[in-house]
Amino acid sequence: MAHQRVIVVGGGLAGLSTSMKLAEDGVAVDLFSLVPVKRSHSVCAQGGINACNEVARQQGYSEWEHFDETVFGGDFLANQPPVLEMTKMAPAIIDLLDRMGVPFSRTSEGNRDLRLFGGSLYKRTFYAGATTGQQLLYALDEQVRHHEVQGHITKYEFWDFLAPILDDAGRCVGIVAQDLRTMQIRAFRGDAVVMATGGNGLIFGQSTMSIICTGSGTARCYAAGARLGNPEFVQVHPTAIPGEDKCRLMSESARGEGGRIWVPKKKADSRHPNDIPENERDYFLERLYPKYKNIVPRDIATREIFYICEQGYGIGGGQMVYLDLTEKATGIPYEVLKGKLGGILEIYEKFVGVDPLIEPMRIYPAVHYSMGGLWVDFARDDKTGGMQKANPRNHMTNLTGLYAAGEADYQYHGANRLGANSLLSCIFTGLFAAPGMREYIKGQRPVAELSQRLFDGGVEQQQAAQAKLLNSKGTDNPYLMHRELGRAMSDNVTIIRCDSKLRQTLALIESLKERYQNNLGLPDSGMWNNQSLGFARACWDMLLLGEAVTTAALAREESRGSHYKIPDDLMDRHDIPLEKRSLPRDDGNWLKTTLVTYVDGKAQLSYEPVDTSLVTPRARNYGKVVAPAAAKAPVPEAAGAGT
Repeated sequence: MAHQRVIVVGGGLAGLSTSMKLAEDGVAVDLFSLVPVKRSHSVCAQGGINACNEVARQQGYSEWEHFDETVFGGDFLANQPPVLEMTKMAPAIIDLLDRMGVPFSRTSEGNRDLRLFGGSLYKRTFYAGATTGQQLLYALDEQVRHHEVQGHITKYEFWDFLAPILDDAGRCVGIVAQDLRTMQIRAFRGDAVVMATGGNGLIFGQSTMSIICTGSGTARCYAAGARLGNPEFVQVHPTAIPGEDKCRLMSESARGEGGRIWVPKKKADSRHPNDIPENERDYFLERLYPKYKNIVPRDIATREIFYICEQGYGIGGGQMVYLDLTEKATGIPYEVLKGKLGGILEIYEKFVGVDPLIEPMRIYPAVHYSMGGLWVDFARDDKTGGMQKANPRNHMTNLTGLYAAGEADYQYHGANRLGANSLLSCIFTGLFAAPGMREYIKGQRPVAELSQRLFDGGVEQQQAAQAKLLNSKGTDNPYLMHRELGRAMSDNVTIIRCDSKLRQTLALIESLKERYQNNLGLPDSGMWNNQSLGFARACWDMLLLGEAVTTAALAREESRGSHYKIPDDLMDRHDIPLEKRSLPRDDGNWLKTTLVTYVDGKAQLSYEPVDTSLVTPRARNYGKVVAPAAAKAPVPEAAGAGT
């Protein structure tokens, strides 16, 4: 199979695991990355990676429990066979990573340590301090470098994916890409193409994501005919450092290791947090969720933080709460937490100038992850309930020969992702889908036999589009247009949503699209390392994705997971609790996957059923304690500090 080649776009964990597995199976790989592989956004993951092991199993945990937590945490919107397969394979993935040399944190006995993470009462999250993503990325990069030296993988760093190349039958047979230094545009043949380009957090302006996380790879496939799945489901992480340029993640591992979220019971309390006694603090997650406490799933913690601040109990009456890791709050010695959470503690101290083990962190939710992405298929195994191994359908989009993996696909997290499942899903998708790609290309005519005219045509099309951008003489700056988009998306399409604001956002996006096409002005028209050109392209991509997210959110008349909709007339009724204002989950009408297709310049919606063959959907509230109807204040002055 040496003459056959797969193109992998994206240098993060999903791209690396796919490339490694394909190379092991004898398939040549071209690996494309916007940045050096070791700078891919996967390096920013902090807290850990989920899997069952013998220690957790002795406590009553199992791969099935992990599966159930995942579909429950995702509010039952994920197809269950792929999730089951992922959780079954998780322990073997941990063993594999261990053998590769990942420096997992250890117990005093030398065993791989585990920590608590959201949505579970069991410790089932493996970790490497608070830099788990970095350690996994470096380990997989070493494997890819080995195959690169052997000639099995060719790496193209600082290359931008511009478009898939489709033959007359609609089969994906390659890509067009651009060298970001020389600006050369080239076509590359591929018997299959894998999109592993990550999420799209930048459409919200500020997020915890890197500046490269525009979703452009997904958008360019979407514009070429690939469907999106569930784009309306966007995760807002409960704990991040608000910033002018971006929001810096404070990992869920902080809460998993004992960190506690609280606000003063007195509104606009101006005292230093260390001077506020325990009985004058409201540990509101512990009060509302006495079973899960600070490790409720992210969508729930985010909304509770939003609501407590909406009521005026945020720090100084503003939009922040305390995340407390001090020994006074946690009872855990300074040096112990320093050893386990050093990575994130250094980030906080660097950007805020305060040691978070001495003074509580000030945090607020920020956009973090996209559960939606490119729609991908799967082949169910009726014997196991999981997926058929090495089936070409696994992870193929609706465009034949075009696959998606990692955060770029929609398959594993439903309406809300559990913390520490992202690293698992990225690595799992690459390892599991690669054998199916190998089987797919066995039955296809090699792309090496196709006419060169097809590939030259793809290059010419992109060169023409580039020339149009370079010759743009309008007055609309793409960076300012992006700022308008990001502000509207953050204000109207994140923690809580209502139809009037969604319609307002769609009207703005339509206006921005028209201005982009008729009045765009490019700040730089040079042909060497032109970053403005790349951002101008990405600005259009973000407009398309923003439209898809907002259109799907407007249509979904329910609240489910991260999608939390409130009727217009109740949107600003701060005297009514959020759960009393929101539309209820509606399994009868909305237990279905949103499909979005780009047709005639617009997002067109359709739907398909969700496979719930293994676990019947049930109520999802994590044991919330509901206050009496007569109680209007969310933080009773007499409430205890919690446990």
